[in-house]
Amino acid sequence: MVWRGPALVTLITLFPGWSCDAQELTATELSVGGAAVIARQTFAGAELGIARRPGSETRVAMALAGGSDDGHAAGRAQVTLQMLVNAAARSGMGLFAGLGAACDAREGSPGRGWLVVLLGLEEAPGRRNGWYVELGLSGGVRLAAGWRLRAFPVWWR
Repeated sequence: MVWRGPALVTLITLFPGWSCDAQELTATELSVGGAAVIARQTFAGAELGIARRPGSETRVAMALAGGSDDGHAAGRAQVTLQMLVNAAARSGMGLFAGLGAACDAREGSPGRGWLVVLLGLEEAPGRRNGWYVELGLSGGVRLAAGWRLRAFPVWWR
């Protein structure tokens, strides 16, 4: 009968889904929307994003945008680490803040890079989809808005 204790520890180690910390709310997110940066040269375009919530209160996000910068073809890329408030809320609003880096490429000029600081608001961050808006600084005043789709673990229904 002594084998039960080590056998249970072995099972929990081999199948971490049974342990308590496996109940951390993780998610993968896809977003689509628009972004604009107002500065000496104004960028406006469509934006696609992908993000991963490795834990309940953080998100690592990457956004790629293509559009126009004062009439020239341009693209922007942004990577941020975000802190979420009310990340599991299935109704109401969720606030988030982020820090990161961004760069752009514009036809006929060299690329540039910036530090990113942002604040955002999203609808029901614990549901499978909802809208979002972001306001921040990254080479000018940046405004982004769109729709976010989320994939949660099976147990989060």
